[in-house]
Amino acid sequence: MIPPLYVRPLTDVERDALKAGLRSSDAFTLRRCQILLASAEHKKPKTIALDLGCASQTVRNALHAFEERGLACLEEGSHVNHTSQAVFDAAGLEALRALAHQSPRTFGHPTSIWTLPLLADESHRQGLITERCSRETIRASLARLDVTWKRAKQWITSPDPEYVRKKGGATG
Repeated sequence: MIPPLYVRPLTDVERDALKAGLRSSDAFTLRRCQILLASAEHKKPKTIALDLGCASQTVRNALHAFEERGLACLEEGSHVNHTSQAVFDAAGLEALRALAHQSPRTFGHPTSIWTLPLLADESHRQGLITERCSRETIRASLARLDVTWKRAKQWITSPDPEYVRKKGGATG
């Protein structure tokens, strides 16, 4: 059986800082202080979570953060995903721009309109990227080039030579 996770013994300075944090207007800091002080009283993470109305993983995350960073864990960090990396380098971005300015039919596709998944597939086939990426990656890469992407619209047309005249009469 794994022993329960508790915060290490607090110093007087840390305990005072945590008690001062209970008066914080920042909800994140307040919650972290409540968690750490409750753990210092040897309450188990599950009990703390039930008392505070949060997940037990939130309590464990706070305890691990305090162990790693000390009182600095009371400041909320960035929520930016630091693990994602740009798939396209500068040359790859310019090649993607050039690819997007050509017709998909040039590369044997049965459509004349690029979609993000189609651009992802063709980028991989052309060797611009080593493995297939998501449509969101392609959208973000185009955004880095200041290219906005909108979904292609499909317009209904008719082979009737009087279509425009009839449509104009119907829509005013």
